[in-house]
Amino acid sequence: MPSFQTRLKITGLRPGNPPEAVMDTAVEVLGTRHHVEAHQLQIAGGVPELNLRFLVEASEYNGENQQARESAAMMRDAVEHVALTGPLSVLRRSRGKWLPV
Repeated sequence: MPSFQTRLKITGLRPGNPPEAVMDTAVEVLGTRHHVEAHQLQIAGGVPELNLRFLVEASEYNGENQQARESAAMMRDAVEHVALTGPLSVLRRSRGKWLPV
């Protein structure tokens, strides 16, 4: 199964939401469609960034990429209910490197 990664900048919390709600929401929503292999919060350029790695069911290359993009967008929409977000990126593992989709 192809491995993908999504990175989402978090620029703030919406009132009434604890910090852990951001990652919990992201993992829960992405997990409804794919197996989430790993997740972490990292600081990139001084800004918190969610980093989730997940598997997409093998099919054809463009279809796999489309599924990954759609799932990442769905995850971002859900996270927007608890946090303010910045740029979203989706990457695919290819020959040991993470390449933009």
